[in-house]
Amino acid sequence: MKKFTYPLFLALTLFSSAAVMAQKTDTVKMHGWMKHQPAGAMQIQVTYRQGHISQLNNALNANGIPSIKQSDIWINASMSHICDKWMFEDGIGFTPIESSSVNDLKVKYNQYQLFWRAGYNVSTNTNVRVYPFVGVNFSAAVLNVQDKAREQNTTSLQDELLNSTSSKTLWQPNFGIELGAGFDYVIKLKPKKTDCFTVERNIPIGVRAGYYINTYAGDWKIDGYKLQNSPNQKQSAVFLTFNVGLGYKVKK
Repeated sequence: MKKFTYPLFLALTLFSSAAVMAQKTDTVKMHGWMKHQPAGAMQIQVTYRQGHISQLNNALNANGIPSIKQSDIWINASMSHICDKWMFEDGIGFTPIESSSVNDLKVKYNQYQLFWRAGYNVSTNTNVRVYPFVGVNFSAAVLNVQDKAREQNTTSLQDELLNSTSSKTLWQPNFGIELGAGFDYVIKLKPKKTDCFTVERNIPIGVRAGYYINTYAGDWKIDGYKLQNSPNQKQSAVFLTFNVGLGYKVKK
C-alpha cells in the first residue's frame, strides 16, 4: 500500500504546485501580455458508477467471511480550468467504506481515484457549457482486515510485536479511460472588482455522463508483494456525475 500512497502523494503535490505556479503566471501576464483570461471552478461531485466485486466476495466467503456490499457512489473534489473553448478537469475521489464481520474479524473495503479530463465546449451560449471529453483514471481498491481477537489478547508491547494475527491491508491498482460528455449551467454572481482586476464569479451546476473503460486491473498486493490468483475483475461501467462548484473568471 505504501508503494501506491507515495506516488499518489507525489502526483498530488506536483499537480498542486503546477496549478499554483500556473495561476501565478496567469496573474503576472495580466499586466500586459496575457494570452488568455484565467477561468475555472472549484467543484464537489457525486458520481454513480456500478462496481463489480463478486470475485472478491467469493474469496472472502471461502474463508468464512460474509460478502461486502459494493458501494456504487463516488464523492469527488475537483478543479476545472477553462482556456477559451477548451475545458480541463482534474480531481480526487473515494467511495464510502463498506464492511462485513464474523466473530471478532472485520473487513473494510473502499476505493480511491485520481482523474484528469479534457473536452471542448461546443455551446455558443455563455451561460451553458456542453462538451464531449476524454479522460484518464488511476484508482486503487483497498481491503483492510482487522483481527481484534488476536490483536487484543496481550497487554505487553514485547509480546504484541510478534503476535500472530490476520490483520493486514491489501490493495489493487487500476487504470481506466473515460469517454463522455459534460453539461454545465452557469449562474452568474455579482463580480468583485479591485484596482487592477475584475473577478467574474459564478456557480456552475451540471452533470457528467459517459463510460469508464477499466483497461487494467492489477493483482492484489500486500505492501509491494503481488498475490497470485487474486481477483482481477474489471470495473468497466456507465457513470453519471452531479456537479456543483464556485467558478471564477479574471479580467483586467
